[in-house]
Amino acid sequence: MCVTCGCGTGSTLIGGQALKRRHKPGEPMRYRAHDADTHVAEPAASRIIKLEQDLLAKNDGFAAANRRYLSAHGIFALNLLSSPGSGKTTLLVKTIEALNGAQPLAVIEGDQQTDHDAARIRAAGAPAIQINTGKGCHLDAQMVGQAMQQLELQDDSLLLIENVGNLVCPASFDLGEAHKVVILSVTEGEDKPLKYPDMFRAADLMLLNKCDLLPHLSFDVAQVVANARRVNPDIEIIKLSATTGEGMAEWLGWLERQAGLNALLPQAGEGRG
Repeated sequence: MCVTCGCGTGSTLIGGQALKRRHKPGEPMRYRAHDADTHVAEPAASRIIKLEQDLLAKNDGFAAANRRYLSAHGIFALNLLSSPGSGKTTLLVKTIEALNGAQPLAVIEGDQQTDHDAARIRAAGAPAIQINTGKGCHLDAQMVGQAMQQLELQDDSLLLIENVGNLVCPASFDLGEAHKVVILSVTEGEDKPLKYPDMFRAADLMLLNKCDLLPHLSFDVAQVVANARRVNPDIEIIKLSATTGEGMAEWLGWLERQAGLNALLPQAGEGRG
């Protein structure tokens, strides 16, 4: 786990500002001066396990505080996870365009560097804030809590969190979201759920993206579905192409059902392929 490599130590920026450390996870979103990060490399195996347990327990406290805030304000949050290049940002842009203002929506973007993805989201018409993790390989709940505060989220809205591209560490970190959604592109190989079982076990939904490329690839859809359900028998699976619009209606239908939005599809459905 990332606790062994010291990832992200002192390098996180949220909307261009340094991450501030909060007193206790149960307190309101008030932050104090930056402290040293808790991701510390340690050679002794027993000490590593203790650090991992402490890190995850602290994160869970922040996640619980985020979840209480989101619930109190009627905000439905998703944690979107994948390897780099799966099409997460394109999916978000197409989702924003399909909704066409039918539902208030904001995005938290996670990347090690640059604000390119946040700029793409804003250009599509949704407010977005960029979290740059520096050397960090994942978002954590404290970063997301501070980003939520800066975004000034609307009540009864959607919050889509695009995590750092990584199929390992983000699986272990609860951000306070309602669901984890893993995006797998057909260019990545059918064995990814078996190679990275923690990610697919943690997810409630797998979006199989870039299906428009299937005629040009030797990719076995039935096999990847079987592999995903081997590690998580309850995982839902939607096949789509964010580029062509194939499967977008099913994705938006899932979003409507999970978020409890009654009028999402009728208002967002015009012009979808």
